[in-house]
Amino acid sequence: MSSRPRAEMIEVTRAKLIASARQAFARQGYAKTSMDDLTAEAGLTRGALYHHFGDKQGLLAAVVEQIDSEMDARLEAISDHARDPWSGFAERCRAYLQMAQEPEIQRIVLQDARAVLGERLPAQEHCVASLSQRLQALAEAGLIASAPSLALARLINGALVDAALWIAASDQPAARLEEALAALEWLLRGLRA
Repeated sequence: MSSRPRAEMIEVTRAKLIASARQAFARQGYAKTSMDDLTAEAGLTRGALYHHFGDKQGLLAAVVEQIDSEMDARLEAISDHARDPWSGFAERCRAYLQMAQEPEIQRIVLQDARAVLGERLPAQEHCVASLSQRLQALAEAGLIASAPSLALARLINGALVDAALWIAASDQPAARLEEALAALEWLLRGLRA
C-alpha cells in the first residue's frame, strides 16, 4: 500500500473539518459552535479533529489561515491588474477595508480570531512582508518617498487592520467604511513623492 492514498485521506479529512468549521463559525460564531457540531457536519469524529488540529482553537487557526490566504490572493490580483504600481497599492489598501464588510471576514477574522487567537496572527506577518515589498518597489520607482519599508508596512498594516476592526464592530459599517476610505486617501496622499 502506498502512502499516497493515506496522504490524500489526511488532506480530505482536514479539508472537511476546515470547510464545516468555516461554515459553522461564519453562521453562528466560534463560541456558539460546539465540537460535536463541527464533527457531525463534517461526518467525522472528535478524534479526527483532535488528531489534525489539536483542539477547536487549532481548527479556528486553520480556518483563519485559509481565509487570510484567500484575502491575500484577492489583494495580490488587485495590485497585479492595476494600471500602474501606485494605483495597485492604493486599490489594495481600499479593498482590504471593503473586505471588512464581508460577513465571513467580519465574524471569523476580525472578531473571533482576535478574541480567541490574540492580536498577532501568523498570516499578518505575510501581509506585512507583502506590503513591505510593494512599498520598497514604489520607493525604488520614485513613486513614494524613501522610508524604511518594513516599518512603514507595519504602520500601514496596523492602520488598515484597526480601521477594519472599527468597521466590523460598527452598527453602521457602510458609514464607517466611507469615513475610513476618506481617511485612507489622506494617508495615501502623504506617501506620494
